[in-house]
Amino acid sequence: MDTQREIVDRLRLAFRSGITLSEQFRCAQLSKLMSMIKDNEKDILSALHKDLGKPKFEAILAEIDIVINEIHYAINNLPSWMQSDYVNKTLATKLDDCFVRKEPLGVVLIIGTWNYPLQLLLLPMVGAIAAGNCVIIKPSEVSAATDLLIAELIPKYLSQDCYAVVSGGAEETKALLQNRFDHIFYTGSQTVARSILQQASVHLTPVTLELGGKCPCLIYGRVNIAAAARRLAWAKFFNAGQSCVAPDYVLCSQATCDALLPALCETLKDFYGEEPQTSPDFCRIVSQRHWTHLTELLKKSSTKVVMGGQSDQEDKYIAPTVVVDVAKDDVLMEKEIFGPILPIISVESLEKAIDFVNDKEKPLALYVFSDETSVIKTVLQKTSSGGFCSNDGIVHMSLPGLPFGGVGASGWGSYHGRWGFETFSHRRACMLRGWALERLNGLRYPPYRDDKLSWLRWTAAPKTFCSIM
Repeated sequence: MDTQREIVDRLRLAFRSGITLSEQFRCAQLSKLMSMIKDNEKDILSALHKDLGKPKFEAILAEIDIVINEIHYAINNLPSWMQSDYVNKTLATKLDDCFVRKEPLGVVLIIGTWNYPLQLLLLPMVGAIAAGNCVIIKPSEVSAATDLLIAELIPKYLSQDCYAVVSGGAEETKALLQNRFDHIFYTGSQTVARSILQQASVHLTPVTLELGGKCPCLIYGRVNIAAAARRLAWAKFFNAGQSCVAPDYVLCSQATCDALLPALCETLKDFYGEEPQTSPDFCRIVSQRHWTHLTELLKKSSTKVVMGGQSDQEDKYIAPTVVVDVAKDDVLMEKEIFGPILPIISVESLEKAIDFVNDKEKPLALYVFSDETSVIKTVLQKTSSGGFCSNDGIVHMSLPGLPFGGVGASGWGSYHGRWGFETFSHRRACMLRGWALERLNGLRYPPYRDDKLSWLRWTAAPKTFCSIM
């Protein structure tokens, strides 16, 4: 088996050969990636169920179809993405070709995570392939079955000279990061992100960080409580709450809370039955370590459990759980929960709810439920987040035309659709000059004179054209 350095060197040699530059090659590799997913759908579903107990419905929506749709979108739009962008010119550059050329970065590293072990590895890979890079992917060892399957399938379908999989745990990842890459893309926790930043700084390697944070859901003004309960419950308990964009907590008035709780209770019964543990539609916690962490949070919390709370260690099960009477400094409010526990916090005014959100780090996503446009606009204008969605949750990330990424502590950079292509591209500023207008160019040569400077400033300045109504 090749060492990590040998893999990096092999991919760098392939990149320097220019094989990845053509549109034909990129589209061919994307098509093969699509075939890999379609040909092995049953095995993928089996691996995802083994790792997380993922229902087929959720796995197809959030792991398979989202990647296939991304590939289709990239192939259909790649010709236009690859075109150079021509820019406005000054009088001094009137005869020059001035444009921005999109070039691949080189050999890039994509480090995935366990909660969506296929999607969060292959979606950025689509952008990297479309941009013409050679790619090393590092699946999460926590989702071991999916890791093993990806490592088996990628070499069978994609060019082994240009794409590779490196498996292993924390030590293997640490060793991998000692190699020089042209870009590192990481999805996961803020703690690991800090370590990756330190490693990347050695080679001054640029990074994209897709992290998370406590995504709030504000419910204010007139609202369809029954619909709000269904959409909130689906977004929160999809994948058993193990989603970086899941609503982490709810802010609403006490009156709204009183109306929301029975609606949530009925919704959870409709979704998962009287015994959610027996439902084939409810996911499991990924590992015993994560299960222990979540159950310890509930034990330490001073909140009141109004729904759920049951757990089974052997089954790695935690029931869909709703808690109230949540203090601002409760243990559940310290960090992202990343599990099926939903705190509801009573804040009487929209202004105080906005202050509550703004006192915390900027989240990866922010949700507001309201029938009042003024409420939605106020929250949008007075907060900052990676993404924003009104009257629903999670669905904004399924649209390839929207960038997906965080801001501040919730992440650096974005991807999906063209945004992934741009993330893995270098925008090279190009000016192609001939030998014309040498007399004009002579204005910049010594000996310097004030009249030369005046003419040069005039020719180099951008011209503003205003229309008078």
